[in-house]
Amino acid sequence: MEVEFGVLGPVAAWDGEGGPVALKGPRHRAVLARLLLAHRRVVPVERLVDDLWDDPPPGAVGAVRTFVAALRRALEPGRAPRTPARLLVTEGPGYALRTGEDTVDAWCFEREVSGADALTAQVRLERLRRALSRWRGPAYADFADEPWTRAERSRLAELRLHAVEQCGRSLIDLGRPAEAVADLDAHAAEHPWREDAWHLLALALYRSGRQGDALAVLRRARTLLVEQLGVDPGPRLRRLEQDVLHHADHLSPDAAPGDAAEHVWARASAAFDRTVAAGSRARLESTVGLLRELAVTGAGGLEEARRQRTAAIAAAEETGDPELTARVIGAYDVPAIWTRSDDPAQAARVVAAAERALDHLPPHRHEAVRARLLATIALESRGGGTVRARRAAREAERIARRLGDATLLAFTLNGVFMQSFDRAGRAPERDAIGAELVELAARHGLPGFEVLGRLVRLQARSALDDPAGAEAHAAEVDRLAVRHERPLASVFTRWYGAMRLAGDDRVPYDAAEAAYREAAAHLGETGMPGLAEGLPHLALVCLRERRGLPAPTDETADPGPYAPWTRPLVLSARDQRERAAEALRRVPDPPADLLQEALWCLTARAALLLGDRGTMRRAREALAPASAEVAGAGSGVLTLGPVAGYLDALDAALTRLP
Repeated sequence: MEVEFGVLGPVAAWDGEGGPVALKGPRHRAVLARLLLAHRRVVPVERLVDDLWDDPPPGAVGAVRTFVAALRRALEPGRAPRTPARLLVTEGPGYALRTGEDTVDAWCFEREVSGADALTAQVRLERLRRALSRWRGPAYADFADEPWTRAERSRLAELRLHAVEQCGRSLIDLGRPAEAVADLDAHAAEHPWREDAWHLLALALYRSGRQGDALAVLRRARTLLVEQLGVDPGPRLRRLEQDVLHHADHLSPDAAPGDAAEHVWARASAAFDRTVAAGSRARLESTVGLLRELAVTGAGGLEEARRQRTAAIAAAEETGDPELTARVIGAYDVPAIWTRSDDPAQAARVVAAAERALDHLPPHRHEAVRARLLATIALESRGGGTVRARRAAREAERIARRLGDATLLAFTLNGVFMQSFDRAGRAPERDAIGAELVELAARHGLPGFEVLGRLVRLQARSALDDPAGAEAHAAEVDRLAVRHERPLASVFTRWYGAMRLAGDDRVPYDAAEAAYREAAAHLGETGMPGLAEGLPHLALVCLRERRGLPAPTDETADPGPYAPWTRPLVLSARDQRERAAEALRRVPDPPADLLQEALWCLTARAALLLGDRGTMRRAREALAPASAEVAGAGSGVLTLGPVAGYLDALDAALTRLP
């Protein structure tokens, strides 16, 4: 575990077990504080000298070096003599503290507070309370008089005040205003110049049924602002006073933030019904836009969107207008991350309709529409590994890049991602696709594709054994999912969390299994049978294989589509070797999807157990390109450990067996 540092209070450090690190004298602590203040950047020795002494003595540079050497011994007590420091490093003209982003309380606090405003009230409250609990006193408390801490202390203090106010706001939003009153009252009394504090306190009192107290608070705020600062209250406070006096409707606890949006929706949809003729082409194209939004709202919405999409395509084809049909098919650009289709029969119908539309489009025209049809073919052909689908993906991407259309490019990159599984070991290429999606989506305001890009990178960084990178993308997915109302995204981060536990040998088996069972309990709510069917059983097979245990023998477990690859191991665990060997001889190549490396590794393990040389050679050839990856982790849902371990075992067995 890494050393952790605290500056939200007296400067401190704790070792990997939570014990305090002895930092010696005040100059040593000052050097550490100054390096932490630099946030991993290099601080020149001359700057350290100037900050530590008003009038530097002779030999100040040598003294700084002595302080640094002592800090290094304290922070890395196990480092061998004359080996390079890992944490407090010498670089260029000075020193830098290369500690992780999660090891300094102020950095964690700032990240938690800055991302909280976009969260739901309950999650926001929990996150802000956790952030505020990091404070042990004023920031850099033992260096409060130093000029070099002044700006940072002021900035952190302001951020803390904002966090306190947002905690109050969260309680009010949750319908618990009485709980917010005491803290907000103390906060406003201590910081009387903060109008937000007075505003929230008065609102909490009013929502608690204390109109008189709310008015008294607003009048006390007016008096303090005029007498102490010589300014009148701002327009928000003045307006709140009038609203409290007149019991304004919007102050009612029952006034939901979505009421106005619902009113606008009702009026707009009524106007659409009145003015757009029934059966018109405009209605058909508008329907696809609604289905696109419906698909990301949750399980019921996704299932209904799938059903109605097929009907919309059929209705478009009935018009005999290939251009309209092409637009209806291509407008459904819903980001997709899982590589097994939820409804293969429907997907085949969509692909066939897209191919017919392509055949009837005028040549050298409607390039954007053509690219959307090609991207649709690539997406709906996921897991098939066909040459046609791969070519469609690349052609769609070329058109989109030529046209310079960001939304179109994001959609076509989704198709390229879906067709990047023709062989094992392509995680680096998918990581690049995800990085481009994230950058493109962030620049052009495409939140759905930013979520997709980060999920792609979560998978790829997991495959490439970069847990910190994967964790960062998972956190961003959760934040974006709340901010942009994408509830299905949390399905994948929940499974990712279970996978992290499964891959950590320090986590007891029972805890890892429980995490998988908890994640599996939510699969029925997703509306994604392509993800849900057989995954819980497969995850437990992989977990037991990862921990060196025999496959589960529960005959009631549903292996779903993964039965061909799990059955040999399950039969072996039941001591049915002949049946296991027969099942292994019938094992097909895994589909071209996110789980192909995992399924090949399970096949390799069964071949090793049963001494099947032919299957060993097949598995070794398929897995060789993924030798640097973590088996299965590229799915973001399960892991079998390094592919290299399976290759080594196969090589040893093939050398040993006749």
